[in-house]
Amino acid sequence: MNVTTAKVTLTGLLAMLSIRLEALALPVMLLLSAMVIDYITGLMAAPNRGNAITSYRSINGIAKKICLLFLVAVGLILDCLMFYIKANFDLAFSWSFVISVVIALWLTINEIISILENIQDIGVAFPAWLLPLVKNLKGKIEEIPAQVGEDGKKDEE
Repeated sequence: MNVTTAKVTLTGLLAMLSIRLEALALPVMLLLSAMVIDYITGLMAAPNRGNAITSYRSINGIAKKICLLFLVAVGLILDCLMFYIKANFDLAFSWSFVISVVIALWLTINEIISILENIQDIGVAFPAWLLPLVKNLKGKIEEIPAQVGEDGKKDEE
């Protein structure tokens, strides 16, 4: 397979995946990107933390990242169950991929917090307000499921 064929195939697969995943596509892509950056910055920060980089720790870290993707898959399964229940039992909710999107966003924020902590341990300075801002954003994401009413729309106060 030449490079052009590989690019066309990858682009087609990503386009198909983003069409099928609808609102979940961007959060999953952001999560995957954050996972890669977190893994790399974790490796870079390990010596500053006094940790040895071993194959066991590396494989364990990759296994944890795969389990994070399994959590998003569980959310997707729950969303699909909700679609099925709505279609077959005529329930009145209209959201699309809420559970899996919230899980993916929450996990992405956790990865970003970890990236910032890794960068801090490496010794790179960043604005003091950045880490608290991200942690506050995590709290806002945790509130989303409680704000969605039975009609699938955000409750107005």
